[in-house]
Formats: sequence, C-alpha cells, structure tokens
Amino acid sequence: MSGDTNALSSGLSMAELGARVRAERRARGWPLERLAELSGVSRSMVSEVERGTKTPSVLVLDRLATAFGTSIARLLDDPAARPGVVVLPGARQRVVRDPAGWERRVLSPALPGVEFEFMRTTLGPGVDAGEFAPHAPGSHEYVAVERGRLRLTVDGEPHDLGPGDSAYFPGDRRHAFANPSGAPGDPCVYYLAMTLGASPHTPHGGHRE
Repeated sequence: MSGDTNALSSGLSMAELGARVRAERRARGWPLERLAELSGVSRSMVSEVERGTKTPSVLVLDRLATAFGTSIARLLDDPAARPGVVVLPGARQRVVRDPAGWERRVLSPALPGVEFEFMRTTLGPGVDAGEFAPHAPGSHEYVAVERGRLRLTVDGEPHDLGPGDSAYFPGDRRHAFANPSGAPGDPCVYYLAMTLGASPHTPHGGHRE
C-alpha cells in the first residue's frame, strides 16, 4: 500500500474518501471488525482509510466497495441528482492510480439506484493488478481490449486477449487482470463495464442515496 496522497485525483481528498467509507459502514451498523471481515481488508487498514491517513490501493478500494455491495465509482462520487442526460467531462472523471503501476479511470457517473460501472484501465508492462473478490450473485462484467495484451483470469483459468478482443464473465467469481508483456513501452489498455447484483449486506435491500 502507498501513503501517496495523490493516488486519487480529480479533487477527492483522503479525508473525504474516508468519510464516505465510514458513512457507508455506519449506515449498516457495522463495527470496524465487521467491515474488515467482509472485505478481507485488515482492521488497521480500514481504520487508516477511514481516518484519511492511508491511501488505499485500487484492490483495497474494490474490496471495500464489494463488501458494501457497491462499486468504486459510488464510493468516489455522490449520485447525480437528476435521472436525465449526465455529461461527465474528462476533468471531472475520477482517476485512481495504484502504486503497482496501473491506473483506473471511472467513465460512468454515479446514479441513484443504478449499480453500473464503466472504466478504462491502463496496466504498465508486466503489471499484475491482483485478484479481485467475487461481487454479489447476479453481477456481470464485460471487458474489451483497446491496446496491448490482457491476461484475464477467472476462477484460476487464464484467458489471453489482444487488441479488439472482448470477453464476458460472471462478476460473482474470483477474477484478475494482468499485462503479460514485460516489454518497455507496451502498456495494456482495456475497458470494463460492470453491473452489480443485489448484496445481502445492503441495508433494507437498497442503497443509501
């Protein structure tokens, strides 16, 4: 993990992120230990994230969001107030940079009652983003590669994708992303769209708005 306070761009501070995580946890009536148990993130890390003293990796953010039954996008942004057309300028898109050498740009706005996330991810040469925990049953993920090579691993089975290739997999399975090319100047760029199923951990069967 990194203590780099610039890991989250577009103006969201670590204190603001911590407050959002804490609010989501308290809305469910969970102690720190419960969130740590459900997310697989240590209690000390959860505490530091909530206090804004530690910059979480993308993997930690995803595990916290998964425990809440939501997405990274919803943790980073307040839902848009209106259901009509929502334009998200590039300068306002949330960008999360991981110390391991990769970047995730959230292209979709957070909308009330909608659990959908659209992302553009760049993996540096030879970068392994790690394994992401299964999302709630009924979740779906779609991947499309723009540039380079992507190794998508689902439940331990690898699938190699190249430019123009796309894939679907159920989001309630273990999944991992890596750039198998170690050649300098050979990043992998891919898009991922995700819809989330209902989480049993969500209070009252719906998300707090």
